[in-house]
Amino acid sequence: MADINPPDRREKARNKAPEGQERRRKNTRGHNSRSGEKNGGRPQEPRQWRRPPHKSYRQAYAAIDLGTNNCRLLIARPADENFVVIDAFSRVVRLGEGLAQTGRLSDEAMDRALGALKVCSDKLRKRNVHLARSVATEACRRASNGEAFIERVREETGIVLDIISAQEEARLAVLGCHILLEDGIGPAIIFDIGGGSTELVLIEPGAPVPRILDWQSVPWGVVSLSETVGKEPSDNQGRLARYAKMKQLVLDSFAEFAKRIDQHKAPEQRLLGTSGTVTTLASVHLGLPQYDRKAVDGLIVPSASMREISQRLSGMSPAERSQLDCIGADRADLVVAGCAILEAILDIWPAERLGVADRGIREGILRSLMAADAEGAEAQAALRRLKQGGAVN
Repeated sequence: MADINPPDRREKARNKAPEGQERRRKNTRGHNSRSGEKNGGRPQEPRQWRRPPHKSYRQAYAAIDLGTNNCRLLIARPADENFVVIDAFSRVVRLGEGLAQTGRLSDEAMDRALGALKVCSDKLRKRNVHLARSVATEACRRASNGEAFIERVREETGIVLDIISAQEEARLAVLGCHILLEDGIGPAIIFDIGGGSTELVLIEPGAPVPRILDWQSVPWGVVSLSETVGKEPSDNQGRLARYAKMKQLVLDSFAEFAKRIDQHKAPEQRLLGTSGTVTTLASVHLGLPQYDRKAVDGLIVPSASMREISQRLSGMSPAERSQLDCIGADRADLVVAGCAILEAILDIWPAERLGVADRGIREGILRSLMAADAEGAEAQAALRRLKQGGAVN
């Protein structure tokens, strides 16, 4: 079981971090956030699948995040102010493969995603999950057959996916990882590099809920950006030119947002990223022989190191990248787009250090579910006391 706790609680049990690696010293807890007003209205009410409440308080909650590139599941139980993970699942499904060219989800991609979701469905039943929420993001938002795919998922797996807005996606990402933000004064940026989109969120930290000051989502993720710029050239000069083009596309898309947030920049800017890109590059930075969530989640890395790694990877061939630990064949072709997006973000918000989070939407969903369920239970208890003639506190 994995204990989802702030890193400062783990710090006492660890030795001094390796050179070039730091951990944040204090955390701000939260379970909700207020979305900005850009790019859409209020998020739609989630559709939730619920079993009859268990008599035991230690009920299992689940979150499924079907992204453009990955399908991820997290099942957890409440534990004090946090939660303990009792099961998890992640599989690369590349649901958005070919979407940039056709505007549709391909049959092969949908079959891959359905296979992963069937595994998730089995785990929900085996773990006797009390309350779950399942979401789909950019690939299903953009695809002309996205709604039809959602219906097929419901029929074949019993899982009801919400196609959430970019605004809700940003809110959940912040809710799931803001606790790892490094201490400091003034607003900070949290970003999420996905398969089909990237979200930048300007927040004002504060206990228990960070306030969202502004945000922006652009349709550039590691899959969509890679497919839009085309096949990777075989020569070094061509690869570098392709990388520069990807970075410029992202900068152009975030140009208006960059102007809006310029007034919020502080002497010591803080930046926190949640995505496969930042966790992969952090692993390369540490020289890990294989991915280790405990070593990466909550890590603080010099931005200069992440830039150097990004630029080095951009000039390598896919075969060379695939030989690197923690990248391999699965990430060799897409990691370059993630590097371009990350460098663009570092240009927009040039923080000296970058926080790394191996948590995001799923954790945000779990915190929302647990908080809402607890509030509902308290309200029901108050009503029962009222009916019995007792005082309602």
